[in-house]
Amino acid sequence: MDFAYSIAGFAVGAIVGLTGVGGGSLMTPLLVLLFGIHPSVAVGTDLLYAAITKAGGTLAHSLKGSVDWAITRRLACGSIPASLLTLWGVHTYAPGGIEGATGVISVALGVALVLTAIAIVFRSRIQALSQRVMGAQPNPARIGALTVLTGAILGVLVSISSVGAGALGVTALFFLYPSLPALRIVGSDIAHAVPLTAVAGMGHWALGTVDWTLLGSLLIGSLPGIWLGSHVSARVPDRVLRPILASTLVLVGAKLITH
Repeated sequence: MDFAYSIAGFAVGAIVGLTGVGGGSLMTPLLVLLFGIHPSVAVGTDLLYAAITKAGGTLAHSLKGSVDWAITRRLACGSIPASLLTLWGVHTYAPGGIEGATGVISVALGVALVLTAIAIVFRSRIQALSQRVMGAQPNPARIGALTVLTGAILGVLVSISSVGAGALGVTALFFLYPSLPALRIVGSDIAHAVPLTAVAGMGHWALGTVDWTLLGSLLIGSLPGIWLGSHVSARVPDRVLRPILASTLVLVGAKLITH
């Protein structure tokens, strides 16, 4: 095991615990740009990393009653089939299969990072826009269908870039369910991220793009990092954290797109 990977895992885990977002947004580009890991291996390994770390968050939110399982099921109905179809399509039609899709994965990751940064900065405005667009009493059938569609979009993004299940998922839910308490939106999004990242990660494993030694090294650092970040988060103003994180994501995303 490489100790540098554990340090990276600790740093990303601390940021996730501190801000609630940034797992795939930071870990995958860190592995690609800093450590030179092949993009497909970085994505596949990070997906299983996310599934394991977010499972603990799901348990905590479930015990608090802050998971809306109906919303989680709707998201999963769209995301899991979309994830499997995306992996199959890339493996079947991309030149060289998943290993040969380096350029596609890098660009997709960069675009997803920029979208995540926009979601972080404008989350409150998106929520206000939703209240104007959806109205006070939106149609339940329409919201249900849009939730499944949102899941499908997240499934595609997460499968090829490992980014989107966090900030983008939360922002979409804020738009679709503006009257739902923020804690239940976050809890539902984390709960949905576990099966999505697990299925996508297992798909990458089947395609041979998961590095198990790397995964173990990341987890050794990330688990204490998440614990520390969650305890420090109460002392750091949100207005300071979000612009810093968003700026970092834009810079990294632009680098990947033009790489």
